[in-house]
Amino acid sequence: MIKNGIGFFRAGVFLIIFLLLSSACNILVAQGTANDTAKVSFWKKDQADASDLYTLITKRSLIRQRDSAKKDVTDSAYKRLGPFYTPMLYPGYQMVTGFFAGFISNVSFYTHRSEDAKISTILINDMYSQYKQLLNIVNSNVWLWNESVNLVGDWRYYQYPTNTFGLGSETTLSDIDPVDYSMIRVYEVALGKIADNFLGGAGINYDYYWNITETKQSPDITTDLDKYGLTKSSVSSGYTLNLQYDDRLNANNPAKGTFIYFQYRDNLTALGSSSNWQSLLLDAREYIRLSKRSGNVLALWSYTWLTLSGSPPYFNLPTTGKDAYNNTARGYVEGRYAGRNLIYAEAEYRFRILRNGFLGGVLFSNASTVSGWPGSTFERINTGNGFGLRIKLNKSSATNLCLDYGFGTGGSRGFAFNLNEVF
Repeated sequence: MIKNGIGFFRAGVFLIIFLLLSSACNILVAQGTANDTAKVSFWKKDQADASDLYTLITKRSLIRQRDSAKKDVTDSAYKRLGPFYTPMLYPGYQMVTGFFAGFISNVSFYTHRSEDAKISTILINDMYSQYKQLLNIVNSNVWLWNESVNLVGDWRYYQYPTNTFGLGSETTLSDIDPVDYSMIRVYEVALGKIADNFLGGAGINYDYYWNITETKQSPDITTDLDKYGLTKSSVSSGYTLNLQYDDRLNANNPAKGTFIYFQYRDNLTALGSSSNWQSLLLDAREYIRLSKRSGNVLALWSYTWLTLSGSPPYFNLPTTGKDAYNNTARGYVEGRYAGRNLIYAEAEYRFRILRNGFLGGVLFSNASTVSGWPGSTFERINTGNGFGLRIKLNKSSATNLCLDYGFGTGGSRGFAFNLNEVF
């Protein structure tokens, strides 16, 4: 949590400048031909990214994919298959990690050429933080056979000293409870086409937590983790049933469209789970392009995560910041609010700062509530608000570097970092 707002604000400004300059020097793509459009002024391009800034500064062109003749790469009728690489080695700061060093890589590609082809993405994130956290994450969203099959994955390995704050929406920062654990996650879903943009399928969800420890400020304190049931390890293993509607062409940075995802998860001791429990997830997003000329977008997100029956292990409870990309509840540290049930909503306005799209900005507002414990009654609604900067790293995949600063209730505030849009 940020205690010195001015100091961290200056650190954040320095980080933004560093990443802006370093992104210009990254070779973001692999195969291709020399960029003949380097002759066109950086400021007059319809789409500009970090390689164009590199050309502007050095007067030299990177070897990269040939630019599309279309103004809107997302809507281009001609799709180059790629792959489009966006790697970045970077220092950073986030509320849950403190200062960290990381390597993140986005690999995006098309599996066929057509006007309505959807981009596939593999996002790899490895980092080590000042709190001695080691995180290895691979998120994948791959489309096959003319969008008739969609493979969605979330694979992780953590060594993770962090904090919890108890259960319910009325906890305060003074309820901080330092914990430590190691974790392996394997989530994989295979979806098949039912109708246009509508798919259904099944998957596996496996979470293994071990070496779980709690460091109390006083041994006389009884925390919510103690009351709920502190164990040295836990396993959640089961199958999922899934339905999805997705007419977005580029999930990296949607210009328009609708995404609705439904998942029923059933964890069974017969499949190795520590206990039997069931949950339901409903993720719905809408993207409204306000102007084709400006490219400005109003993005709406609702995220509902419910425990249907049984008692999930503490670290599998619905929690803010624990969605697939750890993006809910900007303005709060990851894991700030937890309970048996979570309801979340967010709106974000995305706009260009530069005409060529190299720099953009966002304004966002979110609200969340979790149920108290014991019981399942929803408590107080906690809101978050903030703003952010967008830097176009790769126009072929519409990949942005996202730097956000959010404010929450009770003095909560801090930075958030992403490659690709938050949702």
